[in-house]
Amino acid sequence: MQKIIPFLWFDNQAEEAANFYVSVFKNSKINNVTRYGDAGPGPKGTAMIVTFTLEGQDFYALNGGPMFKFTEAVSLYVNCETQEEVDKLWNTLISGGGAESQCGWLKDKYGLSWQIIPTALQRILGGPDPVKSGRAMQAMLKMQKLDIKALEAAYEGK
Repeated sequence: MQKIIPFLWFDNQAEEAANFYVSVFKNSKINNVTRYGDAGPGPKGTAMIVTFTLEGQDFYALNGGPMFKFTEAVSLYVNCETQEEVDKLWNTLISGGGAESQCGWLKDKYGLSWQIIPTALQRILGGPDPVKSGRAMQAMLKMQKLDIKALEAAYEGK
């Protein structure tokens, strides 16, 4: 059993969001849906807690009502091996009402923040030459969705 599990609070879209996330990522599944009963506080039969797994990471989602909202202070960081993976995840996660932000960050239609980050970024920004890494950083700061080729070109001074 995973010791630390992210617990996501939704107004009333926990089951919808979990199903969406499971459809986005490979090796993902809904594990269980616990529904409200006669005692409430939610409507009988609606999802109370949804447990799901994305790429081996377990999550809980709660329909807890409108008391709390997601903020950028917490985000889900996704390592992407290729530009194709970055593009696919980016486009899927912003679909249906999500919003682009800066430097590889976005909010999905449920308000949850994601970082869609190519694994190459650590190599590029953490390279041994601070001038090259600085150019790449300046390029990244102008981007919304990250572009690996543009970051590498900036690193090389092209």
